[in-house]
Amino acid sequence: MKIKLLLIGKTDDDYLKKGIEKYLKRLKHYITVDVHVIPDIKNTRKLTEEQQKQKEGEQILSRVATGDHLILLDEKGKEFNSELFAKHIEKKMITGTRCTVFVVGGPYGFSADVYKRCNEKISLSQMTFSHQMVRLIFTEQIYRAMTIIKGEPYHHQ
Repeated sequence: MKIKLLLIGKTDDDYLKKGIEKYLKRLKHYITVDVHVIPDIKNTRKLTEEQQKQKEGEQILSRVATGDHLILLDEKGKEFNSELFAKHIEKKMITGTRCTVFVVGGPYGFSADVYKRCNEKISLSQMTFSHQMVRLIFTEQIYRAMTIIKGEPYHHQ
């Protein structure tokens, strides 16, 4: 299985970039992870929230293939602890999912079309994190899941 991360907008802070790069480098030993940054929409002051979500949605959907399993990181999604998330990922690997696409959306969430296309939604927490922080937290959680699957000592129970 391959994992694709779709991110709206670039990561601004160097400490977040370094953290994300650290976990992406570690993940290379376990699974292929491709990161695709969708540029921020220009002139958002002239757009409503719905128009902005629609434009971002078009960009997201253009990067998702027909057979991809699309998972949105969404505040209303299912919550997992780290062990259950690892089992969820492992199940996808075993059942032959070729590509799982995780999307960190823009500040207003996702368009109706993206919600219609998604296969599932997951939430990292009931708390709200900046989209910049979510990237680091989620990348670490994918790494943690891989170490749990492999029975390695990174995760302490």
